[in-house]
Amino acid sequence: MAWRPFSKEEEHTITKAVADAEDGTSGEIRVHIDRYCKTNPLLKAQNFFHHLKMDQTELRNGVIIYISMDDKQIAIYGDKGINEKVDPDFWDSTLLKITEQFKAGKMVEGIIAGLNEAGLQLKKHFPKSNNDTNELSNEISYS
Repeated sequence: MAWRPFSKEEEHTITKAVADAEDGTSGEIRVHIDRYCKTNPLLKAQNFFHHLKMDQTELRNGVIIYISMDDKQIAIYGDKGINEKVDPDFWDSTLLKITEQFKAGKMVEGIIAGLNEAGLQLKKHFPKSNNDTNELSNEISYS
């Protein structure tokens, strides 16, 4: 059986939080959980972003929240459609929401807080259109 740090109920809660965060925005969000990271977490996030074909959304407005459980490292990587419209520190508030909860030992709550913040940020720049479709899976990916 594959490594899974969360129960089925916790996975469902996170998946629902992804859907909720995407509600009201055309942005696409994925959560990737890694066991460990022996390199720069932002590079790992970027690699998984491309591996999961997140760079193929119509508006290039996908974002991945990458979390390395054993190393307690977090990175957020957004596609060029996002980066062209936002300041370089755009994801700082999302990282802060996650790390505040992680420091308290609340992993699931941290991910949900980060997803909520990411959704709020994306809604400002990428409002949902009438013909918007969910282009990417809301499921957590693991490695």
